[in-house]
Amino acid sequence: MSLHVFLYGGRVSTALAPPPVRPSAPSAPRRRTRLLALPEARWALASTLAFVLALPLDLSGTPAWLYGPLYVIAYAAGGWEPALEGLRALRERTLDVDLLMIVAALGAAAIGQVLDGALLIVIFATSGALEALATARTADSVRGLLDLAPATATRLSADGATEETVPTDQLAVGDVLLIRPGERVGADGRVLAGESEADQATITGEPLPVPKSPGDDVFAGTLNGTGALRVRVERDPADSAISRIVTLVEEASQTKAPTQLFIEKVEQRYAVGVVAATLAVFTVPLALGGDLTGALPRAMTFMIVASPCAVVLATMPPLLSAIANAGRHGVLVKSAVAMERLGEIDATALDKTGTLTEGAPEVTAVRPLPGSGLDEDALLALAAAAEHPSEHPLGRAVVSAARARGLRLAPVEDFTALPGRGVSAAIDGCVVTVGRAGEHGEEADGTTVLVERDGVPVGTLTLTDRLRHDAPAAVAALTAAAGTAPVLLTGDNRGAAAQVAADTGITDVRAGLLPEGKVDAVRDLQGGGRKVLFVGDGVNDAPALAAAHSGVAMGRAGSDLALETADAVVVRDELTTIPAVVRLSRTARRLVAQNLVIAGVCIAALVVWDLVGHLPLPLGVAGHEGSTVLVGLNGLRLLRESAWRGATAP
Repeated sequence: MSLHVFLYGGRVSTALAPPPVRPSAPSAPRRRTRLLALPEARWALASTLAFVLALPLDLSGTPAWLYGPLYVIAYAAGGWEPALEGLRALRERTLDVDLLMIVAALGAAAIGQVLDGALLIVIFATSGALEALATARTADSVRGLLDLAPATATRLSADGATEETVPTDQLAVGDVLLIRPGERVGADGRVLAGESEADQATITGEPLPVPKSPGDDVFAGTLNGTGALRVRVERDPADSAISRIVTLVEEASQTKAPTQLFIEKVEQRYAVGVVAATLAVFTVPLALGGDLTGALPRAMTFMIVASPCAVVLATMPPLLSAIANAGRHGVLVKSAVAMERLGEIDATALDKTGTLTEGAPEVTAVRPLPGSGLDEDALLALAAAAEHPSEHPLGRAVVSAARARGLRLAPVEDFTALPGRGVSAAIDGCVVTVGRAGEHGEEADGTTVLVERDGVPVGTLTLTDRLRHDAPAAVAALTAAAGTAPVLLTGDNRGAAAQVAADTGITDVRAGLLPEGKVDAVRDLQGGGRKVLFVGDGVNDAPALAAAHSGVAMGRAGSDLALETADAVVVRDELTTIPAVVRLSRTARRLVAQNLVIAGVCIAALVVWDLVGHLPLPLGVAGHEGSTVLVGLNGLRLLRESAWRGATAP
């Protein structure tokens, strides 16, 4: 059963109806659609339960009146929807393979093979339920993205003397908003007054909060830091950065869908041929004077042995075995379609923050200044004591570094957060400040903060977003697998991007990209006829994941939208598993080709036997199922551990 379930589960329609631009409060939990909340799932469950109850009664030889009604329920509950969809497709002059399978199921029942027909019905009902669930979960994630933006905002009067709380969808360009510490920004705009920092990782992917001062842009849904800001609305809320991400995901998904396995592209013509040939096998003998009792069994036997089900099953075992093997090693590939597409890629593009790097700052250098009287541990302990009450990611990283060294932190008094600049605290009678050095303290190798005691600089700390230990090896392996070096696509600054690129061997770096910029870059690569694999983790990566030929998301810290949009998820964030699963997919594709040859030869032999001689139905079924078992065992070779070792070999 799982063979067909995964195949047709791959036909997921990712076209989403635009959610309303009126998000709920960001603190509200996002609801995920439950399987049994979908009518398709309830019908599939009813069909499966009826089949499971009928099966032992049938096999044990009980009277037909005991299990017959259960089979009727299984046929009706699971078959009405695919039959209806098939008839609709037929009305549009398209022969849906679903309708062919329903006809095959009814034909099997007509000649006494009721169990086989019921099994086909259950397979189709289950696959339809999985397809509906996948579509609903993707829609849930898009709605969850809009939950990042607040439902209301504080709007100031023209003279700034009064304020009112208004729904964000009623804001207009030119309105002035008051953004208090800890609030989310209500609309895309520009800072008029105040200093703070904003966590805008959802939009740009930058790992650290970005300082904001008059003249800087802010994005709807980003989180304000410790300072208050006055922001003028520069863009209609319906056209905010968050809304544009939703639109980009929808448009890219519609462009990419419907995805199909190679064999599905052949099924339409094959199905038409089988139907035409079956009708000929049935009608020609009758026209020549044959009787119905001879023509009907021969036609039913022909349809069963020539059924596309055999070819489909020849295709699925290698792909499903590859999916299972990849899953054991920490890569969740969502469908057979996704597994097949992974093996087709010939170019790669990688996000930086959270993908090549771990996405969290850490102290990498402690430099006391000459004459300060401090060594590295003393400087780090002083800075950590000042940062201890702070909620800023840089402050937490400094405190974590001190604790990792087992340093004692002195008690602090008069702690003050200086929006956009750092912190200040009284420690042992001295005023200690920790803040960004130079122009925001941004350097190619990280962020540098300056530590001062009573206004005198005593040292600096450098914090970086640490490169994943397997990033260089993964980049090299992806280069070998795709034939070209990966492209780095990031919303972070060029200096940080260039450093990561240098450390991993990447030469093509595109920095400072918003989500639409990443989509444009992916489409630019694909415009040359390439099939691009994109790897990312954040909300801002979701549109590029949807636009790419194949998308892979990092699982541990990946956003819900990225995880739902991607074709595969690296559960344990091991980058080297990505080129391994690409090679595993290519091995599966080679086995698919082998299996198609085997299945084709067997089907041809059975069809010729049925047409030229007299093929008994039981023997036809046995030959058909025997060839299926043969190609299935061939595909199951990819379940072996040696298949994964071969995929990871250099």
